[in-house]
Amino acid sequence: MIGLASREALATLRRRTEDLSGRAATSGGLIDLAGELYAIADLLVGEPQLRRTLGDPASAPEARSELIGQLLQGRVSSEARDLTEAAVALRWSSPWDLTDGLETIGDDALLRAAEQEGRLDDVEDELFRFERIVDGNPRLATLLDEMSVPAARRTGLLRDVVAGRVHPITQALLEHSVASSRKRGIDLAIDNLLEAAAARRARSLARVVTAVPLTQQQEDRLATRLTELYGRQIAVRIAIDPSVRGGLVIRIGDEVIDGSVASRLPAARAALTT
Repeated sequence: MIGLASREALATLRRRTEDLSGRAATSGGLIDLAGELYAIADLLVGEPQLRRTLGDPASAPEARSELIGQLLQGRVSSEARDLTEAAVALRWSSPWDLTDGLETIGDDALLRAAEQEGRLDDVEDELFRFERIVDGNPRLATLLDEMSVPAARRTGLLRDVVAGRVHPITQALLEHSVASSRKRGIDLAIDNLLEAAAARRARSLARVVTAVPLTQQQEDRLATRLTELYGRQIAVRIAIDPSVRGGLVIRIGDEVIDGSVASRLPAARAALTT
């Protein structure tokens, strides 16, 4: 968990990203901006001395901003440079949190681009579907997370899996999650992206696994009941998994409600043998 200073810095930086206007606030501009922010984060990962200098809270914020501004001048858009200057001027709990913050606002830029295109719901659904694929294929998750393998090979594997099946923004989010050395596993990366996508619409996400498809009426009723139960808007994403055998497994954040038949079978067997 990041420290208080970094949480406050990230919140400030995210607000500044949301304030972008003009070309930088269009779908294409946001996609380009995300790529630049990811590249700047990669630069800091590969340059430890620069990262420590820019993340040193004991130095003057203006000096840190001027340094990164000079390095980025003419290499990235003015929006990417301005955001990075703003980021390094903030107080972070550690230099690594600065790097992670730049990656996070890169993710935010892509999600905002999806929102601009009216495709945020599609992107959220595709991320959820890929999460289910990874959950059901531990070997794939291991290969995508293997940091000893060059990033190009890992992203190549990802492209083979999702080729033509997801929106380009979804693919960009997943590719960065796989390529980045700062994403702590593809499962956690997707989890964070899903939460960020839901938060853009002031709601939380319930991942629901069921043995059989639910009707739209059942989905709506479940979403309404969960919203009432948690006191905040809950969106429902459904995945089919025959292994649950019946009932539902619901995950909201870190909380799991397991009402599946499969979860009750061990207890039933134990009762029969006593």
